[in-house]
Order: sequence, then C-alpha cells, then structure tokens
Amino acid sequence: MKVYEASIKYSLVKEYATNPVDSPERVYEYMQDAFEENPMQESVWVICLSQKNHPISRAMVSLGCLSSAIMNPPEIFRIAILSSAASIIVAHNHPSGDPSPSAADIRATKRVKECGELMSIRLVDHLICGDPISDPNGKGFYSFQDSGLC
Repeated sequence: MKVYEASIKYSLVKEYATNPVDSPERVYEYMQDAFEENPMQESVWVICLSQKNHPISRAMVSLGCLSSAIMNPPEIFRIAILSSAASIIVAHNHPSGDPSPSAADIRATKRVKECGELMSIRLVDHLICGDPISDPNGKGFYSFQDSGLC
C-alpha cells in the first residue's frame, strides 16, 4: 500500500488588477472566455473570492457532455480550501444557450450551499451561462442568487 503526504505550495502565476465580481452581470462577463475551449460540453467552474469579492482563482472542476456535468462538492471545496477562499461562486454553461436551470441544477446548488455552510465558505451565487439569443429572458445567464435560491 502506498501512503502519500500532501502539502500546499502557493506560486504566483500572474498579477493584475481585478474588479470585484459582485453582480451576476460581472460574473457572466468574467466567465465568458472560460467556456470557449469546450463550447459543446458542459463544464463546471468555481471562482474563489477574497473577503471583498475579488477573484483569487478560477478553476474548472468538471467537464461533462452536451447535456450534463457533475457538480461534486468535494471537488469544488478542495479548490476553495486550497485557495483560502472566503466565499465562492459556481458557474457552468448550457451548450444549448438556454440558461434555464434543470431540476438537477437546483438540487446540486442546494447541496453545494449546504456543504459551504458546514465549512464556513459561503456560496455567493451559482450562474448558468448561455447566450442572450437562446435565453427566454434575453440576459444570457441565470443567477440562483437573483432567484432567491442561493
């Protein structure tokens, strides 16, 4: 049996000024380039935030298929803990362009929120990104925070 030792090493990758992601519109704007590499697959991302809602890291935690991706709380909070996040925002895309949440999206959001409460890492929002043309509301995204589900 192999036994491993884990350690944390922080390395500065890039330094630049960022605006706080303090509204669903800003999160949508911040995430636009994240879905370009795999536009026909759902992907789940976690944005780790400082105390003042400035992004300190962004990482893909799951790459799925055309209609689903796994939103696994341990993967999400592993990134949050390693980033020393005060809070997080989860974002994923719908390749169809319609950001309306599925029943699975709603259940997963509740699970992530509950896990975050146990660890004192607040889920600020879960954003589903699509496009304004396919969105019945014309915004291009669905915010669980705006809908009162976060």
